[in-house]
Amino acid sequence: MKTQARVVVIGGGVVGCSVLYHLTKLGWTDVMLIERSELTSGSTWHAAGGMHTLNSDPNVAKLQDYTIRLYKEIEEISGQSCGVHMTGGFMLAATPERLDYLKTARAKARVLGMDTELVGMEEVGRQHPLIDTSHFLGALWDPNEGHVDPSGVTHAYAKAARLKGAEIVLRNPVKELVATSDGHWQVVTEQGTVTAEIVINAGGLWAREVGRMVGIELPVLAMEHHYLITEEIPEIVAYNTERGREMPHAIDFEAELYSRQEGKGMVIGTYEKACVPWSPKDTPWDFGHELLQPDFDRIAPSLDLAFRHFPPLAKAGIKQAINGPFTFAPDGNPLVGPVPGLRNFWCACGVMAGFSQGGGVGLMLAQWLIEGEPEMDIFAMDVGRFGDFASRAFTRAKVQENYSRRFSITFPNEELPVARPLRTTPAYDLLKSKGAVFGAAVGLEHALWFAPDGEPAVEATSFRRSNAFGPTGVEAKAVRETVGVLEIANFAKHEISGSGAEAFLDRILAGRLPRPGRMALSPMLSPKGRLLGDLTVSRLSDDRFLIVGSAAAQEVHQRWFADHAPASGVSLRNRTRELAGFAIAGPNSRALLARLTDEDISNGAFPFRSIRRLDIGHTSAWVARISYTGELGYEIYAPFDHQRGLLLALLAAGEGLGVRLFGGRALNALRLEKGFGAWLREFTPGLGPVESGLDRFIADKPGYIGRDAYLAARDAGSTQTLALLEIDATDADAWRDEPIDVGDRTVGFVTSGGYGYAAGRSLALAYIDTGFLNEPLEVEILGERKAARVLAEPPIDPTGSRMRG
Repeated sequence: MKTQARVVVIGGGVVGCSVLYHLTKLGWTDVMLIERSELTSGSTWHAAGGMHTLNSDPNVAKLQDYTIRLYKEIEEISGQSCGVHMTGGFMLAATPERLDYLKTARAKARVLGMDTELVGMEEVGRQHPLIDTSHFLGALWDPNEGHVDPSGVTHAYAKAARLKGAEIVLRNPVKELVATSDGHWQVVTEQGTVTAEIVINAGGLWAREVGRMVGIELPVLAMEHHYLITEEIPEIVAYNTERGREMPHAIDFEAELYSRQEGKGMVIGTYEKACVPWSPKDTPWDFGHELLQPDFDRIAPSLDLAFRHFPPLAKAGIKQAINGPFTFAPDGNPLVGPVPGLRNFWCACGVMAGFSQGGGVGLMLAQWLIEGEPEMDIFAMDVGRFGDFASRAFTRAKVQENYSRRFSITFPNEELPVARPLRTTPAYDLLKSKGAVFGAAVGLEHALWFAPDGEPAVEATSFRRSNAFGPTGVEAKAVRETVGVLEIANFAKHEISGSGAEAFLDRILAGRLPRPGRMALSPMLSPKGRLLGDLTVSRLSDDRFLIVGSAAAQEVHQRWFADHAPASGVSLRNRTRELAGFAIAGPNSRALLARLTDEDISNGAFPFRSIRRLDIGHTSAWVARISYTGELGYEIYAPFDHQRGLLLALLAAGEGLGVRLFGGRALNALRLEKGFGAWLREFTPGLGPVESGLDRFIADKPGYIGRDAYLAARDAGSTQTLALLEIDATDADAWRDEPIDVGDRTVGFVTSGGYGYAAGRSLALAYIDTGFLNEPLEVEILGERKAARVLAEPPIDPTGSRMRG
């Protein structure tokens, strides 16, 4: 075993071997993988090996499609069979709500160019005679479903990596990880110590333990997972003989069950509601090729339904019962990328769907490491999306919730209840008493809308307009006509100060920095010119700045700041938990603010995009003249422990001015009426400033990160344009990822949608192929195509005079 390597990958499951292969594929050969036992000795060896392309996140779906297409490549390179069986599969809908869900899934697949089809039960019965079609209303057919040999895939990655120069060391547990002064790592193993520039934690079941070696607690937990292999089923033998092919896969959402052919029998796997974590605190180092004791009572409800829905299964004997652990993160997505706060320590773990996602995870991590960034938006996988709120107890609760809901519908307006409330502001109880219906972002409760007096503060989940529709309209009307108050504690706030702050920000931000007392909007770009942030920059003094951005991205942004900050002269401070506050917006917002301060806040003294320190009621706060609603408005940032008193003061001062609390749903409606984009909706790391329209905020200046790539993209022009649409929708609005068509051609997709109450129409922001902006468009909503048109300007105050007046 060599004693030095550029990269050491810890863990020899399918993900670790994929990472190793992709590092060599992209040109890094001084890489090695260290495995405590044999390859596949964690979750990989007992996996059912299923694979599919469909995913609720289109970016993850693209990576799953890549993974499936990759198997032919690694077979050819390695000479090792992956045991690929492409059978196709049905997703079965037993309820109207599930049929709506499948319509949305098919629509997303159309955006990605995937060939899926909604079919009736007669067709399902012809193609899958084990199914009793009387229990179902319809199904989605996906030809890109199948299964592989888990051991074959893992060894194919490993052999292909070895052929390209990688070293693999087996039966060699890692005992310790020691950081060196130059940012490298000493990887201490039973067979000796390797000094690595970079360590990648692909530890699988042991990812937590590897993380603890460097002082972190990764939000990942293993769950017990059952599947059964039946004896021979005569109907399968007959099917194979008559048709010369395998039986298709089938997912029965009602029974929480997946199934596929295995030999002459079936594999039946469950995601049962009564799920059980495995080894929730520590994973035993001596656990290997063992299985857990089956618990048939726990999976009996799923099996009972399965036997009714697939009658031949009820007569089949059980050849083998497999119960083995595999890992989840709290939201079900992998943990990938550099760990915030650590130098050269990366993760590729929590990949519960390793044979659908492992190839994509390996590619993205290798691109990120070697080329500086992945080619796609993988924010949903970024290990930095979780902060310290994701404790071990939180992780356990959310992982169990996620597992138990694996085959449940998650509606677009649904907020999952487990481990809530976790983080609250001082105003939480007061907002709750006013009828607030809360959502949660990065663990923090925030008001979505306010139920009227006497009505329950609960939203009915739906793909269509819910009981929140009316109250949200009342809130939006107040902002347009009088004044509304919105809690904004869930905005991320970063303070950057010091003698080198200006030069540092001028390099990492593409926009021009404001002068003291002023604000500016600025994109933050990657070296390849893609969006890393859509930020508001306030200059509090010559060498002190406040950056406001997305709360979901705060750890990712802090990581970027820290990675690019100079060794001295710049202080970085995340003040999100220190500064709470409120936005006030509407034609009466200046009058409301004037009742709480003795300073001159007239338009001349306090113009648009100004920021000042003001005494507001009994507190001192930073007040910014800016509004995301398109109305005259202000954002007020006060100390967290002053927040409740500030709210009481605002509501009291607003008497006679028509003051009303409003929530995130109304804010979404208001910003759509202005065509304002949102981070992780219209503005994502997969896009650049040209197509998103953020290039209007880029300064003509030298030296900022991403400048050359941006200029090249600007000169080349964009094939897509972010546009505002009006849609002839009735009881259901666009939400996101709906396809946009001209005739039989898909020419775009929705990024966010909703109803514009003041405009009196359904609206959506969307990316559309540039040549089709003036064509008659259709947006598919729940399987129906609705006529749509690009708006030349926002329907409300297109000149922006209200914000500036």
